Amino acid sequence: MSITATLRSLHGNKVGAAVEELHRAENDLAGALLNLSDHQKVDHEIFYVARDIARWSQEHVRRLAEVGTDYGFELDPEPEDEATLLARVKQLGAELTGRFHEPALLLLADLRRVHRMAAGVSLDWEVMAQTAQAMKDRTLLELAEGCHPQTLRQMRWANAKVKETAAQIMVTG
Repeated sequence: MSITATLRSLHGNKVGAAVEELHRAENDLAGALLNLSDHQKVDHEIFYVARDIARWSQEHVRRLAEVGTDYGFELDPEPEDEATLLARVKQLGAELTGRFHEPALLLLADLRRVHRMAAGVSLDWEVMAQTAQAMKDRTLLELAEGCHPQTLRQMRWANAKVKETAAQIMVTG
């Protein structure tokens, strides 16, 4: 469901809508990290780290689906899947084109996208934590306090990789 559809469906259940939006955003972040991993199969660090930290978002999706029922939302607990035929095709493409300059630009674009998405998810977790404190909802607060630090690490990782690779990518070639 898009954010516009989510906002239109509020009908007084703002917290539930926020849980639903965060569920969608975490799922998108997991997908972006898996996509980045698939595009960069020749760079083993990016390939494996992106997959590892995508699992955090996938776990967040599962945990948000559990909490969503408390607010009247039935959210899919199954996150973005990495075992698709499309993912395999992307990996093969990355292996074939991995030695050319343009894939480096794709890496930079993917890292920037992951950073922006993680920053948005981080803000959503902050809103969730503040809301949970105001409502004295212990379950929601524990969820936010457990998941938000991992989202911050995802964002910092993407930022560090941008710093590490940007100059080389932009200056060479």
